[in-house]
Amino acid sequence: MATSSAPAASLLKRQLKEMQAGKDIPGISCGLVNDNNIFEWEVMLMISDDCKYYGDPIPFHPNIYENGKLCISILHPPEEDEYGYEAASERWSPVQTPETILLSTISLFHSPNDESPANVEAARMFREEREGKNKDFRRRCRKCVRESLGED
Repeated sequence: MATSSAPAASLLKRQLKEMQAGKDIPGISCGLVNDNNIFEWEVMLMISDDCKYYGDPIPFHPNIYENGKLCISILHPPEEDEYGYEAASERWSPVQTPETILLSTISLFHSPNDESPANVEAARMFREEREGKNKDFRRRCRKCVRESLGED
């Protein structure tokens, strides 16, 4: 480990221990992929049964790109959004921790942001369903869940 990353590694070790010991963080389980690399975590998010997204394939969701990467404000660079959807204060800052990022991810599954989507089709379908225009979004999500369970 390079000396320039030593402070970051020390902070992450402390934050990981706090999260593993914390009983007040429902729905998050985490550990290291390799005990020799504090920068690579394995995380399990236990999402409530009423959530529509489980495992593989990559969920059909307004804020998930086709490659599986999340589109979540707090991970975006700390600058003004060129499209005007996010204030700089909603983006990355040094006060973010692994815990705040994971809690934001869980929140995103329950409350998708269709105003700044990664998947435009999913955002459109989500918005139309919310407005009572059709049920295609819910059908598409159910299909993803069935596929993830090996039922389709």
